[in-house]
Amino acid sequence: PLLGSSLATLIVFMPLAFLSGITGAFFKFLSLTMASALIVSFILAALIVPLLVRASVDFGLWRDPAQARGSRLARWHGRVLSGTFTRPWLIAASVLALIAAGLTAYRHVGTGFLPRMDEGGFVLDYQTAPGTSLTESNRELEQVEDILHADPAVYTYSRRTGAGLGGDLKEAYQGDFFIRLIAASRRPDLWTVMDRIADRIASQVPGITFDPHQLLDDMIGDMVGRPQPVVIQLSAKDPDALVPAARAVAAAVAKAPGIVPDSVDSGVIPAGDALEVHVDPAAAAAQGATVKDVQDQIERYLYGAVVTRYVGAVEDVGVRLRLDPAARAIYRDDLGELLVRSPSGRLFPLRAVARIDYVSGQPEITRDNLAQVVDVTAEIEGGHDLGTTLAAVKRLLDRPGTLPPGIDYSVGGEYEQQQIAFAGMVKVFLAAAVAELILLLFLYNEIRLAAVILCSALLSSGAVFIGLWITGTEFNITAMMGMVMIVGIATEMAIFFASEYRSLAATLERDVALRRAALNRLRPITMSTLAMILALLPLGAAISGSGDQMLQPLAIAIISGMIVQLPLVLLAMPAVLGLMGRGRRGARNT
Repeated sequence: PLLGSSLATLIVFMPLAFLSGITGAFFKFLSLTMASALIVSFILAALIVPLLVRASVDFGLWRDPAQARGSRLARWHGRVLSGTFTRPWLIAASVLALIAAGLTAYRHVGTGFLPRMDEGGFVLDYQTAPGTSLTESNRELEQVEDILHADPAVYTYSRRTGAGLGGDLKEAYQGDFFIRLIAASRRPDLWTVMDRIADRIASQVPGITFDPHQLLDDMIGDMVGRPQPVVIQLSAKDPDALVPAARAVAAAVAKAPGIVPDSVDSGVIPAGDALEVHVDPAAAAAQGATVKDVQDQIERYLYGAVVTRYVGAVEDVGVRLRLDPAARAIYRDDLGELLVRSPSGRLFPLRAVARIDYVSGQPEITRDNLAQVVDVTAEIEGGHDLGTTLAAVKRLLDRPGTLPPGIDYSVGGEYEQQQIAFAGMVKVFLAAAVAELILLLFLYNEIRLAAVILCSALLSSGAVFIGLWITGTEFNITAMMGMVMIVGIATEMAIFFASEYRSLAATLERDVALRRAALNRLRPITMSTLAMILALLPLGAAISGSGDQMLQPLAIAIISGMIVQLPLVLLAMPAVLGLMGRGRRGARNT
């Protein structure tokens, strides 16, 4: 039993070694630490503890107080256990009620990627109107600084303009603030402060678009290239349709519940103006020139020509020859008067063979997998979860008339990372369940007993959603890690009962062996369950700050599963195994 229970928890962490990406970075070291601690714990329990107990306890005088007096818990357990044997429908009703409660909680629990942590500060990405000069951007940002100075929760801040906290370069009208807050005991929670500062900026500095988010989220977003939690990537066969579609999508996303309206960015970034010269081949031929003749001369006039190359130590460098600029600047209206020479030596003005068009506000071109795309981004309000908000956004985008024909979209950002992480954790969960089943078959060589134990562990993992719903905690990657651990811990508890039952079944009737095994293991299983719950309560309550908040969902998940697994092992499992035994004996008699 000791070896089996240790392996039941240890093998849960094996699939985590194959996780990659952000989830793997978070949990590989946790799984390594837990596995190492379990191995050391098994060695101590198997080799050291028996020697210490033998040296310190006189078993000739010692008596188990629970057996000597008959504890109230044991008497109550015996009565309830007898009731489950005589009325097994109570077990079925309880299990169905548990499943119904789990499904209800599953529909109501919000989902996220990382736990909500008060890190003592946050990042405020900002953007003034595209093309705004550095001087004007600085003037508007000084108004934001006045708002930060006036907020009593702000301790200090730093600002970057034309750069980002991750060291990335940006336009002169883009940048970010890192805002550090005073101690948590002297201010509201982080999200209240974030919303308050965001509301003041939106009302007092309307020319700025901003995205407030947590520091860890910002760092992960910088690593994956998507700092915002909501990223709607638009693509189209006709690139000219992307800009109006992006603006229409941005207007629709701003109305979605949970989205901060002032944080919505259409992703259309004007890169500057341009002059397009369209040469008429027929007109050029009439002047004795070709389109390439005209193109080469205009290019040399405006940009010069590479006439030779300098052989450097690392690479060759082209030497560009340019004429001295004209005495006065050449404006766009003067470009048509530039003289072009035909191969025969004939001179003619550019306007005689070409049309010059002025293009204002060309957007930057962004490509993903060779396709031109536009990313519409937005932030989520503090009181809304990622999954519910993105579901509302997708409903808006799928509504007829929101997207023009020929426009496709995909959801990225933090939501994409969440889906990748959840898919990986689902595989780990299934692998852990299969590994537990193999272990149970190896230990007991009985498919029915292994199936009952595994089903009880899976029912306990479903209770995770009930605990998260009651506590108002989002289902995220750490909560899912708790679900995976529940499979191992619940199986460990069941192994102690099952091993005791198999030992007693060699000399006793099946029903008698089941009842006595449950009574014999009442105290050890109850004590180990209570010890685990009490040890995790401080972490579940997050009493020490952001460090606890990181693993708070994991603690809540394990506590919820343990509370449900205790009656499943001590009450439901004996009754189900007894009922299965009676059915098998009846089939044999028939």
